[in-house]
Formats: sequence, C-alpha cells, structure tokens
Amino acid sequence: MTSTDTTSCPHCGRPDGAGPFRVLSRHLTATGHTEWARCRCGSLQVRVADGRGTRVVSRSRPAAAVGAASA
Repeated sequence: MTSTDTTSCPHCGRPDGAGPFRVLSRHLTATGHTEWARCRCGSLQVRVADGRGTRVVSRSRPAAAVGAASA
C-alpha cells in the first residue's frame, strides 16, 4: 500500500468522497474511526475519520481479476 495525499483514486479517477465504495471494516479510535474500504475499481483503501473530516491515508492497486490470478 502507498500513502496518498490526492483526493481521488489514481486508478479509476473516482473522487474519494463519492460512492460507490464498500466499507469492509470500521474500527473506533480515540479521535474518531478508521475504515478499511474497497473502491469501485478494487483498490483497497484505509480511511481515517476524525475532527478534520474523512480522508484516504493509504491505498493499494486494484485487486487482480480472479481469472488472471489463477492463469
């Protein structure tokens, strides 16, 4: 995973605040919560929500297609 300071997915261009994205897990922190989410393109994202708002702090490349992984 790489850290990010952009406001949109570098893989599909979708804005970070726009849906659809799927929240995989949410964990409470002392200042808010951390979410693990998957972008529409398959990129795994770590989102932090606190008093400064919600932002993506790390993301991976999109997941490889299942068929491609087994080939």
